[in-house]
This record gives sequence, C-alpha cells and structure tokens, in this order.
Amino acid sequence: MSSQPTAGKLGTDLWQALHGIKTVRVYSKGSRLFQQGTTASGVYVVESGEVRVLLPSGQNRPQLLEVAGPGTILGLSESMTGDNYRVTAEAGDHTTVGFIPRESFVGFLRDHCDFCMLMVRLLSEDLHGLYHKFRSISAHPGRPRHRGLDEQLN
Repeated sequence: MSSQPTAGKLGTDLWQALHGIKTVRVYSKGSRLFQQGTTASGVYVVESGEVRVLLPSGQNRPQLLEVAGPGTILGLSESMTGDNYRVTAEAGDHTTVGFIPRESFVGFLRDHCDFCMLMVRLLSEDLHGLYHKFRSISAHPGRPRHRGLDEQLN
C-alpha cells in the first residue's frame, strides 16, 4: 500500500499482541468505516478485503487516494493526536476489519515501548510518502510520476 496520512502496515507480532483489545467488524461494499471530519474513535486494521481511502474534493466526487489491503492500519495519526479523521474510508467488497478504540490503543502503546516505536516508524514512513507524492505532483502537475522502491529523500 502506498503511504498516506492514515495508513501503515502492521506486522504479525503486533496484530497478535492487539488481539485482546480489538473488535472484529464486517463491512459490506460501500459501507463507511469512518468519515472525514468526524472525531477519531480509534484505529482500523484491514484483515481481509479492501478499503477505499477517499479525500473530499471541490468536485462532487471524492478523490481516491488509495486502496488499502490486509495488514493496513487506518486512522493512526488521527488516533494518536486526537484530531478528526482527515479522509473517508469505505469498504470494498466484503471486508473484515479489526477496530481498536483510541484509548485502548494509546494505553497499549504506553505499556509496550517496542510497539510504540513501530508506530513512530509507520508515521514517519507515511510522512516520507506524502513528501514524495507532493514532489511528484509539483514537478509534473496533472501527471504524477512513479518512483522506485529504493528512491531516497533528497
């Protein structure tokens, strides 16, 4: 999955460690997990299926930022800061998601420094990904360039 403000990948170890504080939710196609502008209630981890991450635009149709697959965590930065969700997330076909309330997630990270550092890394990767997307769009308006996986920040 490409990086953006609300996403990162969870490893198996962390997902298993979170088992006791997550609730499994099943969404049908088009159902909203959360909507841009609403209070961040927690993080969502895609277990199966896909989630479309949408950004409202000045036009009638929202812009598709990405399609998040299994292992992707959504709502991370907003849950860490307590801000409102910055995007809208909708389920693709039959999608299973683990939900972890904000308070439980923050408490878990407070008690597990190794996982807290993993979240710092995921947020940093999101920031770097946004930086590259912005540079790409700025360099070629209307025509984003594709970068290699090994491309580094300048």
